[in-house]
Amino acid sequence: MARAGRIGLYVLSVLVLYSIIAWPVASADFVRMGFDGISAAATGVGDLVTALAR
Repeated sequence: MARAGRIGLYVLSVLVLYSIIAWPVASADFVRMGFDGISAAATGVGDLVTALAR
C-alpha cells in the first residue's frame, strides 16, 4: 500500500510540474486563488478568536 501511495505522489508531482510548465498563467491564477482562500480562512479564525475574547 505504501508503494501505491509513493507512485501516486510521483504521478501527481509530474502532473503539477507539467501544468506549471505548459500553462504558467493558469497555474499562477490557481496559486492566487489558493492564497486568497487561505487568507480568508485565517481572517475568519482571527475574527472568531477576537469575538470569543471579548
